Amino acid sequence: MTPVSISNELIDWLLAGDVALQYQVRRDLLDEERPDLQARIAVEGWGAQFLAARHPDGYWGRGFYQPKWISSHYTLLDLKHLGIAPDHPQIRESIGQILARHKSADGGVNPAKTVENSDVCVNGMVLSYAAYFQTPAESLRSIVDFLIGVQMPDGGFNCESNVRSAVHSSLHSTISVLEGIAEYLANGYTYRAGELDAIARQAREFVLQHRLFRSDRTGAIINPRFLLLPYPSRWFYDTLRALDYFSGAGAAYDPRMQDALDILMQKRRKDGRWPLQARHPGQVHFDMETPGQPSRWNTLRALRVLRNLWQRGKPLPTRTSAARATSSGAP
Repeated sequence: MTPVSISNELIDWLLAGDVALQYQVRRDLLDEERPDLQARIAVEGWGAQFLAARHPDGYWGRGFYQPKWISSHYTLLDLKHLGIAPDHPQIRESIGQILARHKSADGGVNPAKTVENSDVCVNGMVLSYAAYFQTPAESLRSIVDFLIGVQMPDGGFNCESNVRSAVHSSLHSTISVLEGIAEYLANGYTYRAGELDAIARQAREFVLQHRLFRSDRTGAIINPRFLLLPYPSRWFYDTLRALDYFSGAGAAYDPRMQDALDILMQKRRKDGRWPLQARHPGQVHFDMETPGQPSRWNTLRALRVLRNLWQRGKPLPTRTSAARATSSGAP
């Protein structure tokens, strides 16, 4: 018995979506390796639409980072999240251009012309898609050095730490760096890998100390938007993004995840689907889904999280415990 009912009807609904969803549903929920589906992502559906928006100069939008969300940076992140084959030559060419043209003196990738220091969040995301698309290791070393150098004493990261005074890490920045480290290590890169593995453990502990969405001092909810279900996440933190990271990175279940899991279950509709609850404002190439409607992306990600944790033999969320978890006080 699985922790959450995954009916044939629900699987059929998920498989009626874009080929990128078909590929990930079969891989993550049905344990089927389907390279034929992965190959189709580049030539049909959302993947083909993203690739068609690439300019002859190798960029999307108006260059590396403008405008959100049709810039090269966020389009590459979208392509990575689709699960498109990592050996795509045009994508690799675009990443190579970014790394060749946008490195700062601090070693990070910096899209700004008037800001000297590189942004921590941006470099976490760059490391994520550059590692996924198997960028040559020597091109990533300065980014690794930069990220290691900006870790904060509490174990996490904050995009303000190297620009102005910051005394506490940010969940937004920390999850972006954690995803970048996970992709880097999963793809077999060895440069400073041991240090990055230790940093990831420390950064995960920072997230867990906040029970994924609570103040570590008062127990209050840090930001109600952390509990919404948007997609794509862009640079923003939310609890499903965090849970998907933990389950995908193979991190062990921790009781401090339970409140977020309870809330996730509360958001499940009677038909077994999860909704798209929000969208981050900004220009997009196209809308993959409609806010307020059932979301194949969020349903896939939620089922992936719950399935992975169940396979590790851990407690599961219940609807009744979710009301307690969403209260403003400490659990």
